Amino acid sequence: MSEIMVTTSEITAANRRDHRLARLAWDRMGHKVAPGLYRLGNPTPSSPVFVTGNYSLSFDALRSALTGMDTHIMVLDTKGINVWCAAGKGTFGTEEVIERIEETGLKDAVQQRTIILPQLGASGVNAHEVRRRSGFKVEYGPVLASDIGEYMKSHEATPEMRRIRFPLKDRMALVPVEIVNYLKFWLPAALLALLFGGLFGILAVLIVVAFGLILFPILLPYLPTRQFSSKGLILGALGGMLFVLLQLQYGGMGLDLQGLIVAAAEVLLMAPPVAYFALNFTGSSPIASRTGVRREIFRYIPMFVIMMALGVVMAVISALVPFGGSL
Repeated sequence: MSEIMVTTSEITAANRRDHRLARLAWDRMGHKVAPGLYRLGNPTPSSPVFVTGNYSLSFDALRSALTGMDTHIMVLDTKGINVWCAAGKGTFGTEEVIERIEETGLKDAVQQRTIILPQLGASGVNAHEVRRRSGFKVEYGPVLASDIGEYMKSHEATPEMRRIRFPLKDRMALVPVEIVNYLKFWLPAALLALLFGGLFGILAVLIVVAFGLILFPILLPYLPTRQFSSKGLILGALGGMLFVLLQLQYGGMGLDLQGLIVAAAEVLLMAPPVAYFALNFTGSSPIASRTGVRREIFRYIPMFVIMMALGVVMAVISALVPFGGSL
């Protein structure tokens, strides 16, 4: 039996700093706590046992929601990944739950035989297997830790507690980490754009970044179609058309045949990167499924490649073939 560690419900200034750094993708895999069994307050052997992952934001969200309660918290080793993503990756899974029960000596620490898991971890855990091999019944709590207090009154979740919410505030919280994650791509792209396209080249990159990493999370529920990639293509095409309009207004682009070919090439080149950002946002959203994402990847990635190749061909044609006359 390993030592039972102690925690509190207090979120300190150091915890908040850790949260801010995590939101900025600083030391991305370093925001974690030690796995094991924790004591919060003064729990007795009959006190409830909550289970979470060792991503510090997940752990802090749970313990802060348990203010005033005397409980045990069993932390799984999810490699510093949040519960929902870890369930998809298998680290918040059946084997880890069973092994952690054994390693912490939970059977000796508590008399009751129920552990409460977050609902978003359900996809990774076989509750029947856990009970068969460990003797502990798995109970799934609400989606949000903030609903635990109400849930514990009856141990029954209302439909609202089971509903996955992804409001604007949550979507916007992901924008900084998305921007930082793609710095290694869009900064070199901006330098190349400046070299070959001048200030309008930089503007094209800024529009792609703004539409793909900022506007897409904001407009996600309102864009037509269900698939992230097609939503992104629509938004990217709008970004490309905005760029064309700006060139018509301020860049000296004409409405001759050559100008139309250039405009079509620019839309074809700008829409796929926005759609690619949108496709990758599935990893930050609780409303996408693994099978759905796989279908999107195989369906849309070839489409992105074809669109960009066609855009390059059209751009080369517009640069090398002389056109005359206006429409």
